[in-house]
Amino acid sequence: MDIEFKNLINLQQIDEKLIEVSHFLDEVPSKLNRIDKKIEDSFKIVTKAEDKLTANQKRRRDVESEVQDMKTLISKYKRQLSDVRTNKEYTSLLHEIAETENKGDSLEEEIISEMLKADDIEEEIKSATQKAGEAKTKFTKEKEALLKKKAEQEELKANLLKEKEELLPNIPSDQITLYNKISVNSNGISLSPVTGEFCSMCHMRIRPQVLNELKAENSIILCENCGRILHF
Repeated sequence: MDIEFKNLINLQQIDEKLIEVSHFLDEVPSKLNRIDKKIEDSFKIVTKAEDKLTANQKRRRDVESEVQDMKTLISKYKRQLSDVRTNKEYTSLLHEIAETENKGDSLEEEIISEMLKADDIEEEIKSATQKAGEAKTKFTKEKEALLKKKAEQEELKANLLKEKEELLPNIPSDQITLYNKISVNSNGISLSPVTGEFCSMCHMRIRPQVLNELKAENSIILCENCGRILHF
């Protein structure tokens, strides 16, 4: 029986490339998702800062409304001063006016504080927006490069499959069957070159008698340890 070592070796080389290409292509979707997630996360920072500004503006409106209510209440108390009949009532109203004015002053100070915070938040939004834009540009380029490589690898895979299809008719069917059987149990690697006196895949020493049989190339010889097809 003629052993098609050369063609079997070529077949193994094609399959190894196919394994590598397929592994890359299998990882592309998750890599694209990770890139999209990075872009999304960079803009989440902008959204978070914008939400802070919205909350700040709402708080300012609420406080300004409270201040207006205080002013209205003070005006009411002052109108009532002319109608009171006793010193006690007059003193009580003056006390209410003073307390309300103090509360109003505190609220106006809070408005100023919120305005200063708003300035800081607007700077934060500006900085986050710039960084998000830079991140988007960077990650978009990464995505484009990945998609380009994906297209190249898909073309390579198609060419390898065509090459394999053209090679298979040159190998006896029983040898292909054995090759495929070993491939399933050996992570796609059916052949192992002998280096010196050792199987290069499992590093098992080859017995001298087996080496002599292997040199004759009259039959397929499997490694006694890993079960792969041996060849020089």
